[in-house]
Amino acid sequence: MLISIITINYNDLEGLKRTLQSVQEQTVHAFEHIMIDGGSTDGSKELIEKHQEHFEFWVSEPDQGIYDAMNKGILNSRGDYLLFLNSGDHFIDANALEKAISHLGNHEIVYFNCKVIRDQPLIKEMPSTMTLSYLMREMPTHQAIFYAKNVFDTYGNYDTNLKICSDWKHFIQCIILYSVSYLHVNDVISVYYANGLSSLPENREVNRQERLQVLQKYFPVITNEILQFQKDQLKLDNLRKSRKVNLMVRLGLLNRF
Repeated sequence: MLISIITINYNDLEGLKRTLQSVQEQTVHAFEHIMIDGGSTDGSKELIEKHQEHFEFWVSEPDQGIYDAMNKGILNSRGDYLLFLNSGDHFIDANALEKAISHLGNHEIVYFNCKVIRDQPLIKEMPSTMTLSYLMREMPTHQAIFYAKNVFDTYGNYDTNLKICSDWKHFIQCIILYSVSYLHVNDVISVYYANGLSSLPENREVNRQERLQVLQKYFPVITNEILQFQKDQLKLDNLRKSRKVNLMVRLGLLNRF
């Protein structure tokens, strides 16, 4: 079995060094490393050239954004499974890929938990069963998802018209619309630094609007129901936090809810 590790980079020299070291330290070598650089000017291209013997394919040229770059990686990959380990992200340890490979082969999507580096590092645990209500809010981090190559061959690549959530759109379509087989493995194989495009505070509204656009296009009736449920749940949560409501509960004037 061959794994295609796809790394995209643009002017992130220090992050790229971290990613390259992590990939090259893996104890198994049943992988190809695809490097897509967006025409960096910070020394990244020179670093890639220095390590070019480690890449099955690499290019450094302007692109149309993150999903255009990811699509280039897909088109130039030969692996049975694809993993997007972008610049700055890295494996949890040198045995990570070896552990992951043992779970591949029977499902089209295999995803793991992920260590997320923010102000306080945390382990992001993924649900074992995917639901639309979960997918409306988030998805497994792509640094921890192995996609069978035939998923892209069959259902297409990433939508470059979306700037932030095209990977989310692709994932939700695979799971909900196409019933792609999937497996959750309760283990951590990768580390994600929460400083990417979708994590920036200034992009939250763009992210929300793009997701809503996708949901209303593909799941209009269900989406409206869930949005109303979420509004009602928020009201209920606010009531539970109300001092007046809690006082009435303590006085026996209102049942706990």
